[in-house]
Amino acid sequence: MQFVDYVKIHVKAGDGGRGCVSFRREKYVPRGGPNGGDGGRGGHIIFRATKELNTLLDLRYQREYRAKKGQHGMGKDMHGKNGEDRIIPVPVGTIIKDSETGEILADLNDEGIKTLIVKGGRGGLGNAHFATPTRQAPRFAQKGEEGEEKALIVELKLIADVGLIGLPNAGKSTLISVISSARPKIADYPFTTLIPNLGVVKGGDYRSFVVADIPGLIEGAHRGAGLGFQFLRHIERTSILLHLVDVSDMAQGDPIENLEKINKELELYSSKIMEKPQVVAGTKIDIAVDKDNLNKLQEYCRFKSISFFPVSAVTGKGIKKLLSYLTLKVRGKEK
Repeated sequence: MQFVDYVKIHVKAGDGGRGCVSFRREKYVPRGGPNGGDGGRGGHIIFRATKELNTLLDLRYQREYRAKKGQHGMGKDMHGKNGEDRIIPVPVGTIIKDSETGEILADLNDEGIKTLIVKGGRGGLGNAHFATPTRQAPRFAQKGEEGEEKALIVELKLIADVGLIGLPNAGKSTLISVISSARPKIADYPFTTLIPNLGVVKGGDYRSFVVADIPGLIEGAHRGAGLGFQFLRHIERTSILLHLVDVSDMAQGDPIENLEKINKELELYSSKIMEKPQVVAGTKIDIAVDKDNLNKLQEYCRFKSISFFPVSAVTGKGIKKLLSYLTLKVRGKEK
């Protein structure tokens, strides 16, 4: 399934129905008064968050949504039926913005949340409302109001406890495939991962937590280099950043420079991201015969007071210790 996390759509609520002009016409009632009913309200446009979806793909193929109009009022004081609301399901973590102003209209960050985005028009009043002692037979009624309409930006930000970050080929996809049931594509070339992958990690006696593999981070990502900043938005929802750094003999570049390079991109995208707790994992230690990269990174993290874990997703070395720490960190029991 194609992963879509940003779309622009247009929504239009239903118009209200017209009020009715009608008079009583009954035998032996020579002066029947007005009895025109009110028009029904137009349908609202409502967004609902659901865990059954994980992409905005449906919204990409349907860019316009309309709710039904309210029914017109009828005689004998019968009111028109309200227009049916249009409910649009979206993934949990979806943000709705006004396309013109950029204002955030809704943040659907939990299962089942419903938000009314545009209101249906109010139905018009029938002529029965306008009868007075001096105007006993009004021959007019109100028109229904038009429903609201808006151009919207719908943006998905994945919600995860731990976000995996790092340069391409740092071992993010391999790690998430080992610690969860996620099965991302794994290969020995950059940009294997083209969409974020979510995996649920079972924390033993503790509750499970969700890990997100964030693709596309290289130097210049905040300006659009590589896969660009299109996936950086998903990091904003994570509670903890797990930075993977290749310390093997085949690693390209200095591990400390690689770590700082990605952190610089995160800071340039949003300074708030750097306020999140960060954990560093030195990966691929199974092929790190020369320990220089591992020792340099470990010493750097000790100096910066950053929690550091040497791991190998292939052999499983260090994985259990890392997961135990992350589980406690997610539960707020580890500083």
